[in-house]
Amino acid sequence: METFLAPAKINICLHVLRRRPDGYHDLAMLMQRVSLYDKINMTFTDGADIRVHCGGVKLPDGQQNIAQRAAQALFDRVGIHRGLEIVIEKNIPVAAGLGGGSSDAATVLMGLNEMLGLGLAPGQLMETGVKLGADVPFFIFKHPAWATGIGDQLEEVHGLPLVWYVLVNPGLEVSTAWVYKNLRLTSPRDNLRIPRFSGEVEEVINLLHNDLETVTVERFPLIGQVKQELIELGANGALMSGSGSTVFGVFGDGDAARVAAEKMSSRDGWRAFAVKPIQI
Repeated sequence: METFLAPAKINICLHVLRRRPDGYHDLAMLMQRVSLYDKINMTFTDGADIRVHCGGVKLPDGQQNIAQRAAQALFDRVGIHRGLEIVIEKNIPVAAGLGGGSSDAATVLMGLNEMLGLGLAPGQLMETGVKLGADVPFFIFKHPAWATGIGDQLEEVHGLPLVWYVLVNPGLEVSTAWVYKNLRLTSPRDNLRIPRFSGEVEEVINLLHNDLETVTVERFPLIGQVKQELIELGANGALMSGSGSTVFGVFGDGDAARVAAEKMSSRDGWRAFAVKPIQI
């Protein structure tokens, strides 16, 4: 058995530029991995079945399961067919705007590449990953990134400050498809450029923006309450990540972040984590 870690991500900013003819949306986002992880255990087995288990979390069966689809896609690409058991220890909240499923899929691709000694380059894995989900290439990229297109065109971002984040999930599962369906777009925008940083916390605070937040908060006002409570607990700024429902607060101090996470996690049904950014 081999074990791999699949990190969560946050969107420091998320701009929806326009709806595309194919039904997707063109985006401009600043994305960063953070130190909250699912644990992926993989073991080759006899036979040819790919089985996925995740204790305590109901995952889709068969080809609807993104981790299983990732393994199958890699096997198909290289012409290998082996039995495989994937056991996911799920720590990242589900349907929460943290990219847990996409990270699990990316980690399966990278893990199998290592276990089988395939030697596929990150770009090759990203080609396979984007067919599974728009966020999958970002987790293979392994750097803070300015993401455009549907989120699959990635440019590395340097100089992000070493802040702390407190992630708070109030126990709501939000459908990304529902959020985009109910998004009311204004005029298209083309003037957004990759941000530059010199390591100051204020540079992150000034960027906090999420075009999807209004839609989700209108349906789930509790998300707005979480933002306000984070600010009251000392966050320099707070924002919903992705399509929600997780909110993150930005803290300059680890002790303050841990205290805030402890207080927020005491609420019934809420989960809170003090995490650090993953810079590489």
